[in-house]
Amino acid sequence: MKEAERRRLAEEKTKSYKPIEGTPEFGGAVQELLFGQAHELIRSRRAATAHTPGGTGALRVVADTLRRLHPAATVWLSDPTWANHSNVFKTAGLAVKTYRYFDASTDRLDAAGFLRSLERVPAGDVVLLHACCHNPTGVDPSPTEWSSIADLGAERRFLLLVDFAYQGLGTGLDEDAVGLRELARPGLELIVCSSFSKNFGLYSERVGALTAVTASETEAQTVLSQIKASIRANYSNPPAHGGAIVGTILGDPELRDLWLEELAEMRDRIAGMRRLFVETLADQAIERDFSFIEEQKGMFSFSGLNRAQVDALREKDSIYIVGSGRINVAGMTEQNMRPLCQAIARVLRDVP
Repeated sequence: MKEAERRRLAEEKTKSYKPIEGTPEFGGAVQELLFGQAHELIRSRRAATAHTPGGTGALRVVADTLRRLHPAATVWLSDPTWANHSNVFKTAGLAVKTYRYFDASTDRLDAAGFLRSLERVPAGDVVLLHACCHNPTGVDPSPTEWSSIADLGAERRFLLLVDFAYQGLGTGLDEDAVGLRELARPGLELIVCSSFSKNFGLYSERVGALTAVTASETEAQTVLSQIKASIRANYSNPPAHGGAIVGTILGDPELRDLWLEELAEMRDRIAGMRRLFVETLADQAIERDFSFIEEQKGMFSFSGLNRAQVDALREKDSIYIVGSGRINVAGMTEQNMRPLCQAIARVLRDVP
């Protein structure tokens, strides 16, 4: 990151505004990252991308555009989902409902309930999906389930909205995009809100993108014009610096390879902490099976701990976990793992 930033600072000649949607170079780099260089939609130009202030900024632009053009639409969120999703859409004036997703009794995806819920979503409504590393559960659909989601989207004619905040932190860049690329089949329209905060470590630079996938190049430009109207009324132009860092890295083979190595190190570390967590808990001779933690992907997981157990961890051991039981796997280390697991084992024995 710092090498890319150094190059950008050395080459920068102006502080002028960027176009409302950002530069074509940034948009092209984003689309290739999301869909792959050889994807049909890139060749047909039936996708349009706007540079936004982070993934949250992209979500808010979508919310404002929907409110202006389709005010009666309801946005359907997974149960559970990232806490700010509901806030973004409700604040924009849209109705929000939930669909079944997580089965707390198995700590896995409720695949049948999930698909049944989608079968009841009315045409014209919006279904928000997590592309990978579902926050907060770490549970993702399988490739077969993604195909079923795409089939339902085509049949029911609801709009698919994909939040892609963790590409590369699950299994790999392309592997994490399998679901998105299944949804991007010809004839199926969708919107993607992507973020570079986590996979590039650019949290404070607020770098994100909003990509609309349509049936044709003409439709893509029409949708982009509506997105630009929402942007103009909101923040007017995207921040340049972070986007320039991302564009520099993705456009330079040497820097891209270095980034991929660093991303793999981050991904492998998270997976390693999952394995160590499961192994260390097993060493505590507890009855509960936590192997599901190792099956999940990304930075977050539902631990299966209830609110009383979470409260006990906070009060007795100064271990802070969200009330829902969500844990940040990235916050685990080899040094804190044993005391963490010892405290969890004690709580499991003492607090029903």
